[in-house]
Amino acid sequence: MEREWIIKDQGNIDEVDKLASELNITRALANLLVQRNIKTFDQARVFFRPELSDLHDPFLMKDMGMATERIITAIRKNENLLIYGDYDVDGTTSVAMVYSFLKLHYPNISFYIPDRYSEGYGVSKKAVDFAADNNIRLIIALDCGIKAVEKVEYAKSKNIDFIICDHHMPGETIPDAVAILDPKQPECNYPFKELSGCGVGFKLMQALTINSDYKMEELLRYLDLVVVSIASDIVPIIGENRILAHYGLKQLNEDPCFGLRSIIRIAGIERKEISIDDIVFRIGPRINAAGRMKSGNTAVELLVSQNDHLAREIGGLIDEFNTDRKDVDRKITQEAIRMIAADSNFDDRKSTVLFSAGWSKGVIGIVASRLIETYYRPTVILTESNGMATGSARSVPGFDIYQVVEACSDLLENFGGHMYAAGMTMKLENVEDFRQRFEKLVSGKITPSQLSPKIDVDAIISLKDIDSNFCKILQQFQPFGPDNTSPVFKSEKLVAGPGIKIVGPTKEHLKMEVFSEEDPGHMFPAIAFNQAEHYKLIGLGIPFDACYTVEENVFRGNSSWQLNIRDIKTREEGADWDN
Repeated sequence: MEREWIIKDQGNIDEVDKLASELNITRALANLLVQRNIKTFDQARVFFRPELSDLHDPFLMKDMGMATERIITAIRKNENLLIYGDYDVDGTTSVAMVYSFLKLHYPNISFYIPDRYSEGYGVSKKAVDFAADNNIRLIIALDCGIKAVEKVEYAKSKNIDFIICDHHMPGETIPDAVAILDPKQPECNYPFKELSGCGVGFKLMQALTINSDYKMEELLRYLDLVVVSIASDIVPIIGENRILAHYGLKQLNEDPCFGLRSIIRIAGIERKEISIDDIVFRIGPRINAAGRMKSGNTAVELLVSQNDHLAREIGGLIDEFNTDRKDVDRKITQEAIRMIAADSNFDDRKSTVLFSAGWSKGVIGIVASRLIETYYRPTVILTESNGMATGSARSVPGFDIYQVVEACSDLLENFGGHMYAAGMTMKLENVEDFRQRFEKLVSGKITPSQLSPKIDVDAIISLKDIDSNFCKILQQFQPFGPDNTSPVFKSEKLVAGPGIKIVGPTKEHLKMEVFSEEDPGHMFPAIAFNQAEHYKLIGLGIPFDACYTVEENVFRGNSSWQLNIRDIKTREEGADWDN
């Protein structure tokens, strides 16, 4: 599917020139900062030099005082505490962090992760019953609970209190918990609204260090778990998340917990500087696999393990889960593609909604994402679980799928999520009505532009702009992620050197050196993943335009800079040349 290249609005010339002068950097780099709304020396200092002292006061968050008071009271009364969380990466890292930190000081604490298949998402009645049976008086719910109105009432009937730490959008009714920590809830004036679930849990523990004799230095040891949640839950890496991610990566690279060290070793990245991408593609999926294929409890057991031998053992088990997950999601994706191919009306639709009773509930979100890569439209994948249809929704950039799901709420038993991802449960007999309603709503809201893939290009530059100083400063823009993505550049009329070759296990990638047609002396190494189809043209020396990121390539201990080419266009393929 051909992708459109969209050149972003460039920074104001005067602001760019002023910032370039103040920071002694090139205009190209200053332009990237202005595009990110960084326009002054002080703003640039905060961006390039994140400081823990810049974290917000946790007590700015609504109900934070009541939350810490309830925990301190529970500890003083020697009550049993239960740390409860969702079965995904954000939930399991949240539970591991809060459990491990509190366990340093208080013994009467346990954790609970609901079973994806028998209990489903969010707070479960079974968990409340477990708490009652074990004389637990306080449940701290992490990465879930903002819509658990009935479950919190049920817990109150059993004399169990709730503290809810969530980051999802609330419903019309807020649960009657002792305290609700969610920056997105009404009347919460917390300055930063985009924390992960683990981030909200971290703020609770930060507040506890202020209101008790617990040490902040002890809490900072768990920032490796926080950055794994930030990266895996795809929250914006700006503001407070940038600070937490910066120091979390530092902890992850220098002294990770035993459980994460085990995953890093299994993933084969122990000898490199671990990045956000490594978490997203190598660490997170393995942690997620436990909740998808077996139980999220296994992930927490790994992350709270206190010795290397146990962590290695559990890590190996989780890696097996991940291998099984790959097999299952590959099979279901193939089945889904066959269903689409057999649907004569599919091309007329603006959305994809598929249902099969036998599909694994644990991987349907992944399948939805894979289908978007191929068909590029809002997608819902549904399966049967416990006599109900349960599903995962994924969206395309710029389209709010949560609003559409919410507009179908009368057909749903429950739902939750955010702009680009949502989950829902409905009666089996409502599936077809949901499919039709969803398609009608998407068709009425989505624009033609949102139905075609795009690459956002930060700026058009020349290869000669990319020197070692440019690369070193660009590296300081990290950690990259949503709202601070790795800058994408476009360069025109490039030529592949004579050493161009097709590489990869199935010969799908291009490896080459490139130079500008106007400056053949300035060669740059480049890799173009999954673009071997261009070899026939550019291998003949035909000039092309490319959009790319600039990345550090570490191979056998040697480091170099290379272009990671995202897309290629020759004149024959529609490159926009003036002559």
